[in-house]
Amino acid sequence: MSGVGKISQYMSQGEYRDGGRAVKPKDAATLILVRDGDDGPKVLMGKRAAGHKFMPNKFVFPGGKVDPGDSRLKPPHDLHPAVLKRLVKHCSESRARALAMAAIRETYEETGLVLGEPDTPTLKTRSPQWRQFLQHDINPRLDTLHLIARAITPPYRSRRFDARFFMANANLIQGDVHEAPQGSGELLGIHWVSLRDAQELDLPHITRSILIEVERRLEQGHSPEDEGPYVHFRRGKLVEDRI
Repeated sequence: MSGVGKISQYMSQGEYRDGGRAVKPKDAATLILVRDGDDGPKVLMGKRAAGHKFMPNKFVFPGGKVDPGDSRLKPPHDLHPAVLKRLVKHCSESRARALAMAAIRETYEETGLVLGEPDTPTLKTRSPQWRQFLQHDINPRLDTLHLIARAITPPYRSRRFDARFFMANANLIQGDVHEAPQGSGELLGIHWVSLRDAQELDLPHITRSILIEVERRLEQGHSPEDEGPYVHFRRGKLVEDRI
């Protein structure tokens, strides 16, 4: 990916793994919400608290680990067939849907924003995380999510994630779209920021690279079939494939 730098630019000193075998990455999902602004498109970002062991004080998009409950719900609108096809090159169909569900759930938990539709019978679940979401009588809607990238945390980190990056338009949000949404407190200073201003924030390297991909897609147009970068390590070397 353009601009990939040295390890010192990619991680803080406290994130080095102290010997041993590389930690197995956990499945995670991120959602990039885009809305129109007076000065062009804006994306929703927040700052990770200083106490976080993974990327503290960095501005990121909402997202997090896949939860067991993410694979147990079947929303009325499935992933676009092209998105599902691209995801299942590396995982099962059930896992592919769970990744997309995690992106929506984590966005709700971290920002308080409910993404989905109110016009179908509300799903039932035993998952405490999803019960909180579904109490708004909104079902998650997967068919509007675009898969734009995948990235696996470097093997020299003590915490590793296999993250899929989804993108969706903010018109999927039900209710008011506040300039500074409030969520669980895991992300601080949540706000809508222009793509240009976002590049001036203190970002993880991968987030900066994903912003470039977002801008490219918004400028050139894109479809669910369009591939995106897949950033990972092979034999200790940084590799960019396509997903």
